[in-house]
Amino acid sequence: MRYPQGGGLTDAERAGRERVRLQAVTGFEAGEKNREIAAALRVSERSVERWRRQWREEGLVGVASKGSPGRPRLSDKQIARLEQELGRGPLAHGWADQQWTLARGKTMIGRLFHVSYTVEGTWRLLRRHGWSWQQPARRAIERDDDAVELWRREVWPRVKAPRR
Repeated sequence: MRYPQGGGLTDAERAGRERVRLQAVTGFEAGEKNREIAAALRVSERSVERWRRQWREEGLVGVASKGSPGRPRLSDKQIARLEQELGRGPLAHGWADQQWTLARGKTMIGRLFHVSYTVEGTWRLLRRHGWSWQQPARRAIERDDDAVELWRREVWPRVKAPRR
């Protein structure tokens, strides 16, 4: 089911739907037909059929709420291992340079723990555990500071367009 407002059910809404399913179970136990239960609860017959099948196969557990799907969570032990692996660096995990990106972190989490995060979810997870965004201060080895200063003093004024 899709929710146009962009979210799932609240806890109260989920509990309300579970109450409806439990009322359907009362009807199953009383021997009522699917059509009668659907009309009484104002739901589709197909939903009642599905609930009846789940109830028959799994009992009350089958019609109970499964809870909020939420985001996948890593245990404290997994977080400790993740931090250890991040500390080893990207080279140790097969990337060509020593720069962690969120996409690489996401991929590594998937490989290590078989849990799928979004890039944004990876960022939130890392930030929650004390990791911060950083951009490496890079300077080209070939950089000649004297040549750069000379260019800024002599060439740039000639190239720059005059102000109007």
